[in-house]
Parts: sequence; C-alpha cells; structure tokens
Amino acid sequence: MRLAAFVLVSACGISTALSAGTCVGDLDKIVIGAAHKPLQDKPLSGTLASKLDEAVKSALPLAAAPGFIVGVQTPGGSWKKGYGVSNPATGAPMVPGMHTRIGSVTKTFTGTIILQLAEAGRLSLDDTISMYVEGIPEGDRITLRQLANMTSGVASYTASGPFVEMYLGQPGKVFTPEELLPFAIELSPLFEPGAQYDYSNTNTILLGMVIEKVTSEPFETVLRSGILEPLGLKDTVWPGSQTDFPAPYAEGVTFQGNDSETDPARVATHWNPASLWTAGELISSIDDLLVYARALATGRDLLGPKMQGERLRSFGGPAGYGLALRCTGAWIGHTGEVPGYTTVIYYNGLTDTTVAIQANSDMPSGNCADAEEGGETAGNGSVSCSLPAMRIFNAVAPLLSETASGKTEQ
Repeated sequence: MRLAAFVLVSACGISTALSAGTCVGDLDKIVIGAAHKPLQDKPLSGTLASKLDEAVKSALPLAAAPGFIVGVQTPGGSWKKGYGVSNPATGAPMVPGMHTRIGSVTKTFTGTIILQLAEAGRLSLDDTISMYVEGIPEGDRITLRQLANMTSGVASYTASGPFVEMYLGQPGKVFTPEELLPFAIELSPLFEPGAQYDYSNTNTILLGMVIEKVTSEPFETVLRSGILEPLGLKDTVWPGSQTDFPAPYAEGVTFQGNDSETDPARVATHWNPASLWTAGELISSIDDLLVYARALATGRDLLGPKMQGERLRSFGGPAGYGLALRCTGAWIGHTGEVPGYTTVIYYNGLTDTTVAIQANSDMPSGNCADAEEGGETAGNGSVSCSLPAMRIFNAVAPLLSETASGKTEQ
C-alpha cells in the first residue's frame, strides 16, 4: 500500500504572507456593519450568473472530480448550481441540496465553540492544554490559542506512518480521540510552542477534548446548541462513528490508499469518519455552508463584536492562519479535504459576498510537485496544482472582486 498520497484532512489553503488589515479590511463593517443587514432572497442577476456559470465550466476540465456544487451569495441575490455527477456508477447528476463531507471546515466549528466558551468566561485562550489533557509534550507551555492558530508544535497524528497504514488498510475502523493522541505524541514536539506554524489535526482534536471537559457534554450536544440551532443549520450533521449519509448525498472518490498509480479511484463515501472527530467529521449542504460561512466571518449569532474582532485580528505570520480561521486576500474562511471530498467556504468582507463549493473528490490535478513522491494527480499538468473545490473557487473569485492562490497544504 502506497502511503505518500495520504493527507486525510488538510487546510487545502493559502500560505502567502498577509496582514490582518489586508485580510479583513474594515473590522467595524464586517462585525457590526453591512454584513449584518438581511440578504436579498432572490436570484442573482442574469449577467453575473451567466459569467459565474461560464467561469465554472471553463475550470471543470482542469479539475479532477466527478461533480461540484457551487453557491454564491451577494447583497444582490444568490446563485447555486450543480455540475457533473454525484455518482460515477449511475451517472446521477450533482445538484444543490446534496450532502458531502466537509473535512477541515469542521475545525472552524470547533474553534468557534472554544471562543464561545472563552467569551463566557469558562476558559481562557491562554490556558495551557495540560490543564485539561495530560501527557502532551510541552503541554504545560502550549496554550489553547496556540492550538487554535496551529503554532503549538504538536505533530499531526495523520503524519504518523503506522496510523496512515492502519487507517487506509481498515477505513471502517473507529478511533477514539484518546487512541489518536499516541500517534501524535510520538512525533512531538516539532518546535518550541509559538515559534512556528505547522498545520496539525491533533491541535483541533485536543480542542474538542477541552470542550467536552469544560462543558461535561458530548461535542455533538455543544455543537448543536452553540452553532447549529442558532444559525438554523438543519442539513449539517455530526455523524459520530456512523458511516451512513443523510439523503441525498454524493459519492466521494479518492486515490488515497491505492497500491499503484494505475489503480482506479476508490469510493470513500462510507469510510468511517470517527478518526477525524473535531478536526474534520462534519457533513453539510450548500445552503447551510453559505449561511455558516457568512456567520463565521462576521460573528453574527455566534460571537460578540469584541471576541469576533479578536478572531479577525489573529491572522499572523506567513501562513495567514488565525484562530481556527484562514484569510487570503480579502477572503475569510477555510477549506476542507477528506478522502473523497473537498470543500471551500470563503466570505469577502469588502463586498459582503459568500462562496461555498462542494466537490466529491480529493484528487489533486495540475503540476503537483508531490506527484513523484506518490501523490497521484489527474488532469492538465500544465496548470498549477490544485484540489478540486479550490480550482473552482479560483475560477469564480475574480468575478467577485478578489481571488486566491491555488496552493494547497497537506
């Protein structure tokens, strides 16, 4: 079994140097201004909708995915459309309303709950992880803030060869958070707490454990009361160790776990999500993602202006990564990758515009440098490397005033 292609959950994001000001512009406008005005419940103008449709269609041949769902929400209205197929075996079309796994977008939910608990005085972002979870190397120096902004130095359990081999060999296996930690502890610390940036799934697993300890409730319960119910997210599902999807859903395909480059893509739809837990387990739909992405960036119905302002000022260093949130250009949001699926949610604070994209593949395409190391690619090798959902985002973003790099992170 070839392991180099395995990434499980990644940021799929941007690594260009960005200042907080470049990222978010006028904080007052985003947190308490135009972004809190009701959106128009009507279709986008025919001209912009046609341009968006053309941009997506031009990018489809370059992206390695059976299907996509693209959603755009602006002050002037919304546009949603499906492309390709949701099930390669049957040819069923990809249509808005279908559920997909959203991977690391889950991290933003976990980070938001941590900030809600901090806002309520139930914890401090400067608490150390050793106050809640024992046995983490340098745990008496690593803060919750450093876990949230990926500067803790705790290695990702998905970087462990034994874990990868076990997961890909038994994709139905259930892992508990406590079972995931030893894979990370063995590789930690990577550096002094706060000294560098390293995207680690273990960071968000630990934050999930903190949430359960502070609230004395299962994460799913806190998620529902803190985010899903306030925002009315009826299609966003915490599957736990269940592998079934709510209907309708798209089948997801992946190269991960293949033995050779000639092997066909694997269907990963029902691989057990428990090993992703609070770092990448959620399932959602395009309508919910559009609502959530705007609330995530503005704080509306999630966080007060002071705490949301702190979050939007947290983007620092070359990674453009803040408190479980990413910025690129004028866009604020996150991306997600899990075997079989990629997701993008971004909000533009300058134009009050939200973009959400679902793809039923995690297969990179283009000129990907890691291909010769075992990361299979598909599509046109003359274009830059990109994962499917990010490829489509970069096609539509210029029409919505800003764009982003297609560089991915694994």
